[in-house]
Amino acid sequence: MANKQIHASVEIADHEVRLVVGEFHENHLNILRVERVRHNGVENQKIVHEGTIVNALMKACDNASKILGYKIERVLLAVPCVNMKKLNGKVNVSVKGDRIQLSDIQRGINEVITSSHDENLELVNIGGIKYVVNGITSRKMPLNEECDLFSIDLDLFYCDKNTLYAYANVIEKANLEILDICLDSYAIGEEAALFEQAVGNYIVLIDLERQTTTLSLFSHGKLLNSEVLYEGYGEWLTPLTNMTGLKSEVCVRLLSENAVLKEKDYPDVPVFLWASGNQERTLSLKQLHEAVKDASKKWLELMKNACQPMMENGKCQVILSGEGCEISGMDEVISQIDEKAMIYVPQTIGGRDCALTCTLGMFYAWKEINVIRNNRLLVADERLIDESLKVVKGKNSEESGFTKKLMSIIMNEK
Repeated sequence: MANKQIHASVEIADHEVRLVVGEFHENHLNILRVERVRHNGVENQKIVHEGTIVNALMKACDNASKILGYKIERVLLAVPCVNMKKLNGKVNVSVKGDRIQLSDIQRGINEVITSSHDENLELVNIGGIKYVVNGITSRKMPLNEECDLFSIDLDLFYCDKNTLYAYANVIEKANLEILDICLDSYAIGEEAALFEQAVGNYIVLIDLERQTTTLSLFSHGKLLNSEVLYEGYGEWLTPLTNMTGLKSEVCVRLLSENAVLKEKDYPDVPVFLWASGNQERTLSLKQLHEAVKDASKKWLELMKNACQPMMENGKCQVILSGEGCEISGMDEVISQIDEKAMIYVPQTIGGRDCALTCTLGMFYAWKEINVIRNNRLLVADERLIDESLKVVKGKNSEESGFTKKLMSIIMNEK
């Protein structure tokens, strides 16, 4: 287990819990299990029905635990960027020995993060860490560098305290331990490598979910700001549900499977047939387009207005992420904001779904900060994980055992 790090990440999205269990092995992320369980406990990123989320979390963990062979005990938690605030911190650190040790770096960072801040906010992430040693600036930890004094420069990311506590409370009521917490936009930035891409230009990240759209600005290799708009793709569905009387999940599927967001003439051919009472009803492509076009155009205009100042100021890349990317035709929609705008789709095997971008990014965010924290806790008791792998190796050759285990976990039907 020395070279393996198995963790679980959780995102409490506005209509479902997303759980991903993954393993870093030789710096490569393997997805062991993905669970998505619906709930109705969140409205505009506020917990309104705690019990339904707790039940969804427990179901997701139970499903994954049965397949993996060990109980999920602790998770990485994503929280929304509600009232996000970024501050810069600097500190000079005196070296206790002749060379810089990890304890010196930890002591310096602890001094920064314990500084005073708004009592309504809570520290969630630290990032953009730079070290200045003997006049040389570097992002690499200066372990064993010879000096008497060095400085640390870093960014501190805060979010709304009430929101953070509400999300954390749900995790704890599901009998889970929180290993670390990460802002959703920060996690997406890690997964999509936006920090690296934003070194020489601006990047506007649009995270489209059912109830909300989160706009985040990256530049100079940093996350600068995030704003949450309570305008999601769910509003596009309201006229459709009113017109048809169909459930929202059915309308989501209709929109996801039919490219009707582009402004053009659609044929009046049926794409869905259902019974309402004793009457058979049909829905055509044209009707589907007419139902969603006004709300989707309103959202598009809102995005254009939000991105326009950055587009005018210089080189800017617009990237769309989130579950809304799965809607058919979104690539054509976002190109109306900018012809070079793109949709980010994760490329990790087992996690190639736009809705999982945040949960995947939390693994990388944890890996980066844990170099400093040096926390050795895993998703479950290490002995239980070892026992699970030994069972497989006993049934298969050592060479193919883990591969077969991995395939069975990913392919297993719930």
